[in-house]
Amino acid sequence: MRTFITRFTFLLFGVFLIGSLSAQNLYITGGSYFDVESGEMIKNQGIVVRSGKFVRVNESLNSSEGYELLQLSDDQYLLPGIFDLHAHYRVTFDGVRRDEVEANPVIFLANGVTSTFPGGEIQPEVMLEARLKIDRGEKIGARIHSSGPYFGTAFPAWNRGTTIEDIYATVDKWAALGVSGFKAKGISPVLLKALIERAHLHGLPVTGHLGSGFRNTVNPRDAIDMGIDRIEHFLGGDAIPNTQSAYATLQDLDVNDPAVDKQIDHFIDNGVFFDATLTAYGYYGHRKEFYDYWHEERKYLTPYAFEITKETRQDLGMFQKIFDVKKVTVKKYFDKGGKITLGTDHPSVGEYIPGFSAHREMEALVSIGIPNADVLKIATINGAEALRKSDILGSITVSKLADAFVINGNPLTEITNTRNVQQVIKGGKVFDSKALLKSVEGKMGPKSELDWR
Repeated sequence: MRTFITRFTFLLFGVFLIGSLSAQNLYITGGSYFDVESGEMIKNQGIVVRSGKFVRVNESLNSSEGYELLQLSDDQYLLPGIFDLHAHYRVTFDGVRRDEVEANPVIFLANGVTSTFPGGEIQPEVMLEARLKIDRGEKIGARIHSSGPYFGTAFPAWNRGTTIEDIYATVDKWAALGVSGFKAKGISPVLLKALIERAHLHGLPVTGHLGSGFRNTVNPRDAIDMGIDRIEHFLGGDAIPNTQSAYATLQDLDVNDPAVDKQIDHFIDNGVFFDATLTAYGYYGHRKEFYDYWHEERKYLTPYAFEITKETRQDLGMFQKIFDVKKVTVKKYFDKGGKITLGTDHPSVGEYIPGFSAHREMEALVSIGIPNADVLKIATINGAEALRKSDILGSITVSKLADAFVINGNPLTEITNTRNVQQVIKGGKVFDSKALLKSVEGKMGPKSELDWR
């Protein structure tokens, strides 16, 4: 029987009975879908999902018997699921940091962010448990492509006496536990080289928040020579001298320095991805561009967490300067043909809840002159390629896992239409975005001063 999926259906089947349902056989009709190859919206003749995969794209069925029917209106658009490759689950409550896995996986999913790479975990065991529960269908949430612990001083339990053998052992351990890659932050050159070599032995990519070379940090230029796969935040290179910290140079960087172009070419020649994290610095600069609220995000905090996290973000003028520099360098990187991925890098302090931030990042990328279609590619297929998962995710393509989301309004004409999420499809299961969000209201953070971990 042909079934029109209503909001009640989503509330019943999409949220509360997820653990007992297999992937739906789904037939999506009407509307348009985004094709990552052409960068165009294609009028949808029919999309068929079976056993969690796209099996037909832009082909109508003679009979929809045995399929749930998701019928889109003319002003609705199906986009591939977003990849956030710097998706912190971390929230700081009254100075205490922890990875929040009760509400955050659901909030990511409700925003169309079907894949997340946490970009270094401060509580890797907590993240591992959350990932396994989601993978087993015991918990609702975005895919967590685990990164394991930070490699470097950003990890609270990092041992400054760590050896190459320790790096090998840690990589081997977390590779066996199914991580999708690793992240370095605050690591020495010798240990970064060991990390990259061992990760590649397991077929896993490495990304890094690096430095200038000052005080035994690693300049991205040198990390590229070591074989790193992706670099976060800034380009590095000869424009960043090793006589002071990277941040000290970045805020006054001469964006017209030929060394900037030379470093961009170094990225491109070596096939390295750049995780731009454009909006991350503006959160601390306190300008209001790209940081409006279209949703009451703080309502997901517990009442106690709400009371102890009232606008606690520190105002750092240096970060605003870096934000302005990054706008120029990211666009220059794009214009030269560099591969950019979407990463929000937003460890929240109780406002600007992670999950919503991906839409702000896309808006910011469009604002610097990157075409809307290319921003959608950055948010989808580029992330899948960077994680080495483009064979199964990242586009609405036959044989790939059915991760996508439905929005109202064409994002090629107005990128902020990506905020208008109606339904989310993950592995062929359909969820109502509003129902997902409603299910985690008041659940993020400690319930009292005794509830810490």
